[in-house]
Amino acid sequence: MKTSVVRIHRHGGPEVLQYEEVDLPAPGDGEVQIRQTAIGLNFADTYQREGEAGPHDGGAMPIILGGQGAGIIEAVGQNAGTFMAGDRVAYISPGAYAERRNVAVGRLLHLPAEISDQVAAATLLRGLTAEYLVRRLYKVKPGNTVLVHAAAGGMGLILGQWAKALGARVIGTVGANSKIDIARAHGCDEVIVYTGEDFAARTMELTGGTGVDVIYDGVGKDAFLKSLDCVRPMGMVISYGTASGNVGQFDLQLLHRKSIIVTRPTLRTWIAARADLEAAAAAFFEAVISGKVRADVNRSYSLRDTRRAHEELHSRSTTGAAIIIP
Repeated sequence: MKTSVVRIHRHGGPEVLQYEEVDLPAPGDGEVQIRQTAIGLNFADTYQREGEAGPHDGGAMPIILGGQGAGIIEAVGQNAGTFMAGDRVAYISPGAYAERRNVAVGRLLHLPAEISDQVAAATLLRGLTAEYLVRRLYKVKPGNTVLVHAAAGGMGLILGQWAKALGARVIGTVGANSKIDIARAHGCDEVIVYTGEDFAARTMELTGGTGVDVIYDGVGKDAFLKSLDCVRPMGMVISYGTASGNVGQFDLQLLHRKSIIVTRPTLRTWIAARADLEAAAAAFFEAVISGKVRADVNRSYSLRDTRRAHEELHSRSTTGAAIIIP
């Protein structure tokens, strides 16, 4: 069988993305074959395209990009467990930019009837990332004050809502005045436009000079060091992404004065065990179904138009989650 894919033969900018047809074998042992109805689009995909450390190991060229999707099982291999043809499923696994693909059952999740394919494909990776960030790595509780960088982005929208639902006061940063209302509508009590004012100084002012309990930083280079200035003593700064570039080396003595805890986690280690994957997904699906987290899909692209999707991701002008429709 032939299937359409988007892949790269070398690392680089959006121009290296190629729409091609490849052979797709029958599903092997422990695999199923999925006809994809929606594919997730994440900033982390651009790291893999550029050859930076992304959510998955790069592997040998050519590489089919993408890390999450949803669809219908069309065929099953041996030892497919509880998965059968006709099931609606979603997954986090490399090689998602494809019309049809094979996926190991260990990475598959059955989708509840209340969760659409589009929402699952657009938000599963972000949702599971948010789950461990607010419920396990730092357990947000009533009375906490949190700072969410890029609060109007795909991750920021989920983090702000979930932290708010857990009882926290949420301060968000955004890059433009046009994003203030979006951030406020998704959990932020106060919003700082970091291009117009010093976010660290403003955060300290908003917290009466104390600083926040935890900072969720998906920005990286442009935000990390200043974040150390506005976290409270013994607070935590979580660098979970590097949209503006890698943080690079920094002096550990910067943490000494306030006993700051800094961590650079990755989702794959937090869902490596099947039980952790299932528990995280159940928590995220419950948050969406209950209305604690609105997981909206803001825009979509065709598989042929993936290059434009990456260009718009780089523009930093987009908000919310997007999908690719095969």
